[in-house]
Formats: sequence, structure tokens, C-alpha cells
Amino acid sequence: MPITTPPTIVSVCVGQPRQLGDAQRSVQSGIVKRPVTGSVAVGYKNLAGDGQADLSVHGGRDKAIYVYSHEHYAYWRDVLDRDLAPAQFGENLTVAGLTEVDAVIGARYRIGSAEVVVAQPRLPCFKLGLHIGDERFPATFLQSGRLGFYLRVVRTGELVVGDRFELLDTPADGLSVTRLWELVFAEPQNVAHSVELQHALDELPYLDDGWRRRLRGRLRATGEAAP
Repeated sequence: MPITTPPTIVSVCVGQPRQLGDAQRSVQSGIVKRPVTGSVAVGYKNLAGDGQADLSVHGGRDKAIYVYSHEHYAYWRDVLDRDLAPAQFGENLTVAGLTEVDAVIGARYRIGSAEVVVAQPRLPCFKLGLHIGDERFPATFLQSGRLGFYLRVVRTGELVVGDRFELLDTPADGLSVTRLWELVFAEPQNVAHSVELQHALDELPYLDDGWRRRLRGRLRATGEAAP
């Protein structure tokens, strides 16, 4: 029987809002983050030292910590044809051994002394394009399905590089981050998906307005009612 290693934090990165872009387009953003060492406090809305510029769409309880898979870095190095810095995609935690395929929305983990719940996938905005240096990149990122995901903090504490994601509980009928992305972006509109779409609307309480709007649109397209 194969031995599986629990997901492990490879890097912890934080950053405060700063000016992003160039003379043609410049905006405040917290997407630029740098690695930190030692124990980092986990609050209900962010990691200590981290911040967001536009709180209407970034940060808050349901987007307290952004996680991205270490395994995706090899893929993006090939696509972008360049070396990538830590937190290249604006993540707080780069994690080995946990991708969107395995991350179930609503799953609860202990990381260090904190407890978190997988809340929702990321929807990339134009600031990711400014950060990468390619305005088309957010669309490429979205189409790849390699979105990363946000955590909601349910118990504050501390974490550090090397801490493991210890699974405490997972919904029996939960949707993975990848499955939600497939339903909204990757599969043809199909009435057979209406049950899953309605389930996502009814049972995934931490999804933001962007995801809910897209789910309702997909549900209407199947011919089913969308609340």
C-alpha cells in the first residue's frame, strides 16, 4: 500500500498593497508578496503582515489565505518560458501535495495551530496580468483550471514553512475546486449538470458573488430554474 505524504507548506508569503503596473496602467494591489521565515500569526482575515488593496473583491473572511500548488510551478515555467519567483501568482501559501483536484470545498484542515476551511477557487483579475507582465494571462490562467483556492479561518493560530495540512473533516458530497471550475467554465451546458450546479448554490456558503452569478447563469442555460 503506497505511503502518502500529507500536503506540506513550501513557502509562506505576505505583502502590503503597493503600486502595480506602469505609466499606462497603474493600480494599488497586494498581489506582490515575499517569503517570510519563522512563525506567522493566522488571523480571521489574513496572515500577519499581509494586506489587500480592494477589499470589495479581495480579502475578508472567505478569502483570508490564498493557497497555490507547488506542483503547478513546473507547468507555468514551461508556459511562460522563464524562472518564477516565490508567490509568483500572489499566493500566501505555496503547498506541495494538494491541488485543486484534491481540495474539496468545505473540507476542514489543521495547519500548525490554526484551523481552516477550503472556501472557494480564485477568479483571476487584471492585476494578475499586470503582475505577470501580460494582460492576456488572467484568461490563460482561468482556462488552465490551475486557479488555487482560498481558505476561511475558523480558528486562529500560527503556522510556519514545513507545517502539514492535516485533514480534519470533509463533506461526503462535496465538490472539489476542479469540479466547480469544470461545471462553470470547462464543460458544455448540460441539463445533467443541473443537480451539481444547484448543489453548489445551496451547499457552498462561502462562494462570492462572482461564482454565484456564474453558477446561476449556467443553471439557467440548462433550462432549470435558478434562485
